[in-house]
Amino acid sequence: MGSTVRNAEKLVERYMKGNDASHDASHVWRVRDLALSLAREEGLSSHPDSMEIVELAALLHDIGDYKYLRDLSEEKIVEEFLEEEAVEENKKIKILSIIKKMGFKDELAGVASGEFSLEFGVVQDADRLDAIGAIGIARCFTFGGSKNRVLHDPAIQPRSDLSKDQYMKKDEQTTLNHFHEKLLKLKDLMKTKAGQRRAEKRHMFMEEFLKEFYEEWDGRA
Repeated sequence: MGSTVRNAEKLVERYMKGNDASHDASHVWRVRDLALSLAREEGLSSHPDSMEIVELAALLHDIGDYKYLRDLSEEKIVEEFLEEEAVEENKKIKILSIIKKMGFKDELAGVASGEFSLEFGVVQDADRLDAIGAIGIARCFTFGGSKNRVLHDPAIQPRSDLSKDQYMKKDEQTTLNHFHEKLLKLKDLMKTKAGQRRAEKRHMFMEEFLKEFYEEWDGRA
């Protein structure tokens, strides 16, 4: 297991090297650390297999991300890696299932609804925690800047009741609208008690930030 984790870390460093700082290796390290911390809070530390699944799923979750896909063959990288590392079949299936279902776009499509494993819950919650709070704000503006998005335009309203297809469309949106279309919704989508507890503080920080942002934008502060 130790060598597989080290090889997964090398794969992350190699694959995500060209990404902007919103989805770089540091994001993955944070998600891994958060996921393991949440897993311990949820009582998974006494289950070594579960902790292995959590760590590998957290490390590999953004490889093949549609936002950075350069070639369709990259969608198979994680599966091929797990096969090369001879990860047990049942663990491989669980890891791939977590990665496949954990995205916000998949929640919009109903993929992540219904029953879910605790391993899935802590990995998804960890990824979503890194999307909110101070780090989340920094990542949001970093990603928006990489796409040359406008910071804010009062004439462009946030889209409501988004479908998966609408969410994935690359039409003109502002960085501020992303808070309303996704980030402010994540607190209520946390799957674990540990994730919910941590999300509260990060959510409040974002609300305070947005209040200050709009006051400064309008010249009221």
